[in-house]
Amino acid sequence: MSQPLRILDANLNRAREGLRVLEEYVRLGLDDEPLTARLKRLRHTLAEVAGAFGSRALLSARDIEHDVGTDVTTASERTRSDAVDVAAAAAKRAGESFRCIEEYGKTIDAGAAARVERLRYELYAIEQDVLVGGPRRARFRTARLHVLVTEAMCKRPWEDVCQRAVEGGADVLQLREKSLSDRELLARARRLSGVCHDRDALLIVNDRPDIARLAGADGVHVGQDDLSVGEARSIVGSQMLVGTSTHSLDEARAAMSERPDYIAVGPMFPSKTKPEVAAQGPRLLAEVAAIATVPVVAIGGITAANVGDLKECSAFQAAVCQTVVGVDNPTAAVQDLRRQLGSAKDGDREDGGR
Repeated sequence: MSQPLRILDANLNRAREGLRVLEEYVRLGLDDEPLTARLKRLRHTLAEVAGAFGSRALLSARDIEHDVGTDVTTASERTRSDAVDVAAAAAKRAGESFRCIEEYGKTIDAGAAARVERLRYELYAIEQDVLVGGPRRARFRTARLHVLVTEAMCKRPWEDVCQRAVEGGADVLQLREKSLSDRELLARARRLSGVCHDRDALLIVNDRPDIARLAGADGVHVGQDDLSVGEARSIVGSQMLVGTSTHSLDEARAAMSERPDYIAVGPMFPSKTKPEVAAQGPRLLAEVAAIATVPVVAIGGITAANVGDLKECSAFQAAVCQTVVGVDNPTAAVQDLRRQLGSAKDGDREDGGR
C-alpha cells in the first residue's frame, strides 16, 4: 500500500503546484475573474479528494530522501520564454499529475479516482480557455478603437478600407453586413480574419455566431433582438468573445447578468447606422461605465471632433463606422481618432475598463 500512497502524495503536490501557477497567471496576468474562480474551485475539490486517500497516510508515505527523480531534469524544464509558456507548462504538469492520481487512486478509493477523472477533463477545458481565450481577452482589454465595416458605407473597396484601417492602428474590426448571402459573408469573414491577425487586431462578426466560429474570428457581437449572450456563447464556445449592445442603463444592467465580454453603449451622438435610436450622449456612457465589470465600448456618431466630449467618462473604448470607412484615407482617419482618444483617455484606469 505504501507505493501507491507515495506516488499519490507526490502527484497531489505536483498537481496543486501546477494549478496554483496557472491560477496566478489567470488572476494577475490576465485579470480574468471567472477563470480564476474556476481554478480555485478545482484546487479546493482536489483537496477534498486528497482527504479521501487519507491526508495523514499520504504524508507518512512521503520519502524525499530516497526519491531518485529529484535530480533528473531536462534543459527544457529550466527555461521559459514568457508568462504564457509558464502557464502552458503548469497546465501540462497538472494534467499529467491528475492522470497519475486517477490511476493509482483506483487501488485505494475508486470513487475518489473517478472524481479525479472528472477534474482532469475540467482542467483540459480550462487550459484551452486560458491559452486560447485568455490572451484574446487580454488583447481586447487594451483596445481603444473599433471600426465597424459595412460595404455600403465604404468610399473605397471594402477590403482596402479594412487593410488601411488596421494599418492605421484600429484594434478591432467588426464585420457588419445584413444582406449578404451566408457563403459570401463567411468568405469575407475569413479574409478579414487573416488581415486582422497579421496586424494583431481582433475580428468581431456582427449578429452571426455561426459565421464567426467558422471563420476563425475572435468573437461575435449580438444586439437586443439577436440571440442572447449565453445562446451565442453556446455556439462560438468559451474561447471567443461575445459582446452585446445596450441603449439604456437598464439594458446594461440586464446585459451584465449574462456575463458578456464587453458591452457596447449608445448611440452617443446621432448616428446614420442607427437613426431610429435616440442619442444618449456622455451621460449614459458614464452611468454604464460606473457599474460595468467588463470593457465598455462607446458607439454611435463618434468622430475625431466629438470624441473629446466623452473625456469626463470613465474608461471606455470607441467604435466608429463612417468616420473611417466613408473617407478617402481610412489610415489617416484612424490615426486622428487614436490621437484624440489618447487625450480623451488620460484618466483611464490601467485595466482597460474592467
